[in-house]
Amino acid sequence: MFNRLGPVAVSLTLLFILGGCGSSPTAPRGLGSSEAPDVPSRISQGQADDITIYAVGLVGTPYRYGGNTPDSGFDCSGLIGYIYQKRAGLAPPRTVARMQHWGQPVLSDNIRSGDLVLFAQSDVVTHAGIYVGAGRFVHAPSTGGEVRLDQLNSRYWSSQQVTFRRP
Repeated sequence: MFNRLGPVAVSLTLLFILGGCGSSPTAPRGLGSSEAPDVPSRISQGQADDITIYAVGLVGTPYRYGGNTPDSGFDCSGLIGYIYQKRAGLAPPRTVARMQHWGQPVLSDNIRSGDLVLFAQSDVVTHAGIYVGAGRFVHAPSTGGEVRLDQLNSRYWSSQQVTFRRP
């Protein structure tokens, strides 16, 4: 995405995203309610911000099932694994099913940039992305698509069960 934008547009886009990093979306439904307000993390706020910027920079990368690099393309868990490894030195689980147990659960009121967004159907996690602030997340959605930035409160995503995890 940034390859097609000028430096001013890139700066304004990042300013907008980082400016919203401290905000949370309007009350998405979660899969659990036992989360604590002050959730510990293995990554600093600076690393979380770096993860956010890096994730947004990968918008436009092609989707590829099983993909885990910008050159080969990404599936949703490959995107998350690549970003966390490169920007924070952490290796999340390779599948979304295992990501639902990685890190600590976070209430929607307490999410921050860099947290995982997990989507489920019938309590089975089927998709994941990285929260980037202002109610938005970066993810690799489907075959034939590309990494993109979406709103949690869009018609489709707000109809899914959603939970958040902090590595």
